[in-house]
Amino acid sequence: MTAPRPAAPLILRNRAFAAVWLGQVLTQAAVRMFQVGVSWWIVAYAVRDARGLASGLFMAACTLPAVVLAPVVAGAVGRFAHRSVLRSAAGLAAATAGVLAVWAQGGGPPLAGVYAAALALATCQAFFDPCLTTSVPELVDDADIETATGFELSTQSLAGLGGALLGALTVDRAGVAGLAAGCAAAYAGAAVLVASARFRATGTAQTGRADPAASAPPAQRPLRRILGDLPYVRRILVCFTAANLFTAAVFVVIPLYTRSVLGGGGGTVALLEASLGGGALVGAFTGTRVPGRPTVAGACCLGLMALALALPGLFSHLPVVAGCLAVAGWCAGAVSVRFVALFQRLVPTADKPGFFAVMQAVLGASLPVASLVFGSAGDFLSPQTLCLVQGAGLLPAACALALLGSRTPEPAPSAEPVPPAEPAAPSVEPETVGGAR
Repeated sequence: MTAPRPAAPLILRNRAFAAVWLGQVLTQAAVRMFQVGVSWWIVAYAVRDARGLASGLFMAACTLPAVVLAPVVAGAVGRFAHRSVLRSAAGLAAATAGVLAVWAQGGGPPLAGVYAAALALATCQAFFDPCLTTSVPELVDDADIETATGFELSTQSLAGLGGALLGALTVDRAGVAGLAAGCAAAYAGAAVLVASARFRATGTAQTGRADPAASAPPAQRPLRRILGDLPYVRRILVCFTAANLFTAAVFVVIPLYTRSVLGGGGGTVALLEASLGGGALVGAFTGTRVPGRPTVAGACCLGLMALALALPGLFSHLPVVAGCLAVAGWCAGAVSVRFVALFQRLVPTADKPGFFAVMQAVLGASLPVASLVFGSAGDFLSPQTLCLVQGAGLLPAACALALLGSRTPEPAPSAEPVPPAEPAAPSVEPETVGGAR
């Protein structure tokens, strides 16, 4: 007898998922490229005074739509065909970036114009990400959900890596016009990939026709009630929301640290951002191998991340800083995979469109606050001090998450059957859960 051949990787045997996943890679790479590039443009070229505040305002604009538009996103994802939502979001983002590229080519755009473009791109991404997460069961078999989740969550890491490498360097060489043109091309490619994918029809949202078997009332449950029926999940989200107040600040701190402490340029920013994204990429694919319950493993990862973010406040050597950011990224990637996979199992199918929109909003609620607070503080405190504050602020969140380790998840009233206790590591997120997008 011959041994059975190992299964091919998911993206090779499932073309629909591969196309949508590559589309997400392009959209998130584009938005990260834009964020990193414009952050560096603000600090190095556009603003002389109050660089920290200007950079913080920009990052707040990049994170605000996901919070404010959560009910609208949930309604759109639950009502319209998911492929249409994904395609439309990518297409509108391509048009926005293209307009900015033409505007910048004709003469430097004002800071307010760049902020407006960032707001529009973030709005498109606020629809794209939760819609794709909700669509995973429509693209893959149940046995492939964890694998698909790992690929999906690795997208942010790939985007952080590719976008970080290109963002600041593109601004140094081609300005905002070149940056926006590259983003427009990536968004357009994503729209084409999504349009080529075939989704499995599941009820009214995907077919456009009434489905007698579809359960309409659960799909229309209020967002507040969804979290109200999931107290265990709600406590986890609260812990990570608090953690994000400090992890999200890294995207404001990196440009300030590069200019004020390291005295570097766009290449240094690219290296530090790539270290963070590379670590998160490895964490996304190795997170399920971390032993222990998700809450205990998550608490340990947050503690390690606190140390990694604080060390650059004491040692300002470039290799040390890059290594610390790689460790912090790995922690964020590992935590994200464990908890998003857990949520996929615990949340009822009918509630998933609303839940993932709520999750994005709850986790993202701290991001504009963190950007503004740390950005403003960067005009008065040294970047090293900000690093120490980040590390210290993560410790209470890690302790709170560890206290949940002895609890077991309560199934929601309308949930499918779930294991009586938390899944162990092999069976079980800036987006996410452990860091910013």
